[in-house]
Amino acid sequence: MKIRLYGLQPFELPFLEQANQSRGHELAPLEANLSEETAALAEGYAAVSIFANDRADAPVLERLARGGTRLLLLRMAGFNHVDLAAAARLGITVARVPAYSPYAIAEHTVGLMLMLNRKLHRAHARVREGNFSLQGLMGFDLHGKTVGLVGTGRIGEATARILAGFGCRLLGHDVQENAACVALGMRYVALEELLRSADVISLHCPLTPATRHLIDERAIALVKPGVMLINTSRGAVVDTRAVIRGLKSGRIGYLGLDVYEEEGDLFFQDLSETVIQDDVFSRLQTFPNVVITAHQAFFTREAVEAIQTTTLENASGFERGGVPPENVVGLALVAKRS
Repeated sequence: MKIRLYGLQPFELPFLEQANQSRGHELAPLEANLSEETAALAEGYAAVSIFANDRADAPVLERLARGGTRLLLLRMAGFNHVDLAAAARLGITVARVPAYSPYAIAEHTVGLMLMLNRKLHRAHARVREGNFSLQGLMGFDLHGKTVGLVGTGRIGEATARILAGFGCRLLGHDVQENAACVALGMRYVALEELLRSADVISLHCPLTPATRHLIDERAIALVKPGVMLINTSRGAVVDTRAVIRGLKSGRIGYLGLDVYEEEGDLFFQDLSETVIQDDVFSRLQTFPNVVITAHQAFFTREAVEAIQTTTLENASGFERGGVPPENVVGLALVAKRS
């Protein structure tokens, strides 16, 4: 199958080529992101593959369909940047990678918690400058603290297992309870109770109309003063401007982000020689109790290998007559998760 790959990052290519050795697809990679301006480059390609910062709205999908595209391969689990109604109308199958390494994201999540709590980023910078003072570096024991997980699917469960090992009390909020999390001692509660009770709140839910700006001004007013908030799910689950106000007031005492609402103009590129034009993001960077990573929670060898392998296997399945049902994204899945 001829596959045009948009937004291909250099780290993806070796894993992609390795996964293709036994599948024999005709791969045409591009560093450019998919947009209305670049969609014409997929003319004649039955399949198009996209990553996090590519656009797949109705105008883009219509242009792809006119060029013969019938399969949209997502090299990720999230699908909030795809107009699924337009894809269905145009007869384009959308396939994703629903699970690659929940452990990668869970481990990064807890890494952010530890870095913020023990101020490891500040301690590292101090020691490199010959400053060995401990002033301002005091943290707290995670043992015995209450951690609220919003979203308890594979990633939330993996995070819960790590935190259970730390001796944390676990609260969960989800549309469906996870029996494995209950077995760990997690208690499922309404979102308001989780917000009021948790010392640490970690977000692991998909971005849907129901979860967009889930953490907003109202939610922040409910949390414990000085709460730690971690987001490794999707940027728009958090209202960034409201969070900034929460940081200024002290309502939020620690913030760890691996995702950001407007990350499409920032992440996965080197902007070190330019002036960041996003004033909201720049404001976030001024807080000493904020740690931001550039959407790298998934970034392990195991995860990237699994992403590329599943992506190409979805293409092979399509050729054989059908993508594995668990990998197909449709409007029914959105309704189920909303």
